Amino acid sequence: MRKLRSILAICLMVGAIVPSYSQVMRRKDRKEKDESSTPGVTFRMKEFYEIQPESDANKMWEKVVYRQIDLTKGQNMALYYPEEPTEDQTSLFRLIMKLVTDGQVTVYEYLDGRELFTEQYKVNVKEMLDRFHILYTEGKGSTEKNPKFVIEESDVPSNEVLTYYVIENWEFNSNDSRLKNNVVAICPVLHRSDDFGGEPIRYPMFWVKMADLRPYLTQQNIFIDDDNNLARYNFDDFFQMGMYDGEIYKTRNLRNLSLMQMFPDPDELKHAQDSIENRLASFEENLWVPTREEMEERAAAAEEARLRAEGKSDDIVVKERGSDEEAVEEESANEPKNKRSVRKSSDSKKDKEKSTKKKKKTKVKNSSVGKSSSNNAVRSVRRTRR
Repeated sequence: MRKLRSILAICLMVGAIVPSYSQVMRRKDRKEKDESSTPGVTFRMKEFYEIQPESDANKMWEKVVYRQIDLTKGQNMALYYPEEPTEDQTSLFRLIMKLVTDGQVTVYEYLDGRELFTEQYKVNVKEMLDRFHILYTEGKGSTEKNPKFVIEESDVPSNEVLTYYVIENWEFNSNDSRLKNNVVAICPVLHRSDDFGGEPIRYPMFWVKMADLRPYLTQQNIFIDDDNNLARYNFDDFFQMGMYDGEIYKTRNLRNLSLMQMFPDPDELKHAQDSIENRLASFEENLWVPTREEMEERAAAAEEARLRAEGKSDDIVVKERGSDEEAVEEESANEPKNKRSVRKSSDSKKDKEKSTKKKKKTKVKNSSVGKSSSNNAVRSVRRTRR
């Protein structure tokens, strides 16, 4: 019995020290997940950046806007540079392609205004790479269900991605009574010329949801101007804070037409884009009843605009009057004290003369009033006697 007990005790001790087969497999799966994931991004972070969809019952107004971000503009160059990755910085397209080829984010087909982020419209990464002639090799641990690919840095066509399309969702809900702008998805666009040269043709590659990208975008710091080389922001800040300069090229409509199709004339197109921008900017302000002071300021501004349109110079006259008054005050301030005293004494004498004249006039008026009243009294007595 003692031997059996000692053997059982030894077995229990060995079982406590040596992990079971299920524990080993669990650790192996966890290790593979950690190796495949980007450093610094955990499952908890992914859950934190997930945006729960707003209920349609709470929505009171919604506007879906499509913008194109031109990377040749100075304000958007932070998404394009550096052309070659460094130790701590990389371009947005290289970051997206790394996540796509590693199988960490899902991409969807570009459907030109009818985007559906469902299982049916998921992009086959291998077919997408073949379609755009991007060289690749199969990555380590690639399977049929979870394919992985490796693209050499020199084969990533980051210099050809000169435009991004983004989908913005502007909505006003009853929960917080505030207009919110949410970037829903982003699409890299290749600019490629054919064999005969000419204008480059745009090839939208795929849509990727911003909610899937956000945990990784927060890990990549960028600097947005040449004056301050400190990387104070990241890619997520760049989109969430609206630092990009994007031109509206479409809004969701029944006919699924772009603004260029609806307004072929360039002037009409620019007017339509400006009207949409102004409506989005002033929508929240128009929801609230203005105060009396705000209404007066608006009326004064409208009157001033009308006068300027008519070519009148009332504002200039007012400014000249104000400048004349200031000049008089400055002259009086610069006068010597003797002149000021003489001026004050003369002014006081004039005031006294005016006051004496007013008193005399009032006395004369009072005397006339007294005479008229006495005459009226005599007449009334005579009438009573008769």
